[in-house]
Amino acid sequence: MLRLMTVEDNIHFRQVFKHALLCEFPSIQVIEAGNGQEAFKKLASYPIDLIFMDISLPEENGLELSRKIKAKHRDIPIIIVTSYDLPEYRQAAIKCGASGFIGKFSLNMENISGVIKCHREAKQNGRKPICLGFASGEVGI
Repeated sequence: MLRLMTVEDNIHFRQVFKHALLCEFPSIQVIEAGNGQEAFKKLASYPIDLIFMDISLPEENGLELSRKIKAKHRDIPIIIVTSYDLPEYRQAAIKCGASGFIGKFSLNMENISGVIKCHREAKQNGRKPICLGFASGEVGI
């Protein structure tokens, strides 16, 4: 079973995103966290395969949190999902260890599905996920 974590402080967005993920992939498990402290606590309790994370989080932003997570769990891909869809945030996300970046305003299940399918297939075949590129340059893993 693939376990995903969403780190998002907006509970409404988090619930809608989780619902969309489970509709598309009913066999996955989605672990939710509203901030960095909660995310770290749950990372210690659950083996997580893939993280979708917002940049704007209380106490600690998603970029710094990505850096901390990658320091302890370097094999977990992190996809930044944010409304701060600017080139400087994309570059900062990659520098902090994120594997991909999706702007919330261009968020669609086709891109998310591609990332999850790639990751699930790689996991089933005992490989690391390969890099995925979309024409807009939004997602990679």
